[in-house]
Amino acid sequence: MGLWIAIALLRLLAADPFTAERERMVRDQIEDRGIHDAAVLRAMRTVPRHLFVPENGRRLAYADHPLSIGHGATISQPFVVAWMTELLEPSKAHKVLEIGTGSGYQAAVLSGLVNHVYTIEIVPELAASARQTLQKLGYGNVTVREGDGYKGWPEEAPFDRIILTAAPREVPKALVEQLAKGGRLVAPVGSGPWGQELTVMHKQPDGSIRQRSMGGVAFVPMVPK
Repeated sequence: MGLWIAIALLRLLAADPFTAERERMVRDQIEDRGIHDAAVLRAMRTVPRHLFVPENGRRLAYADHPLSIGHGATISQPFVVAWMTELLEPSKAHKVLEIGTGSGYQAAVLSGLVNHVYTIEIVPELAASARQTLQKLGYGNVTVREGDGYKGWPEEAPFDRIILTAAPREVPKALVEQLAKGGRLVAPVGSGPWGQELTVMHKQPDGSIRQRSMGGVAFVPMVPK
């Protein structure tokens, strides 16, 4: 390693002591499990995950499992965030609706990949905290609303992409209606408290829906207001 490269690396690590952990997370937990979309990997390397977890849990921020963020909510396992983001197939022109803001981490990951993220959180304290964190870190293309995710965000519809980070028994009709033709929705779906199917729905040009299951996941249940 050249002297200047070594100096640059040391400066980077000094500015963000979690850089090496984040790189290790992407390499060992995400790339090694088959996520290869370059833009998604770049987002996962860039977003400071430790700033989206409670301060007393930051030493575990890059661990290979979900973490509690209070109020019965969690921040998803890093691989699951990357997997769902890749399945969403986001692009810079897209307007995205997220149901279940949580800490704001998934919205931050999407922020650099799409035009705008609209995200809804049912827990007032989480909505306020996520809004503050996202604003502080400069994610200006994310809008947070406290409200009922089952109703979606009709005044901003249609959405090119919709992602759910809590599990409904079935995908709410309002969200299907707010998905644009040609759009894609990714959600954990099922009635089990800790076991659902990760489902990808694609709305055809004629408005019909095609869907497929990608395998089992475990998310907190989605509840109405």
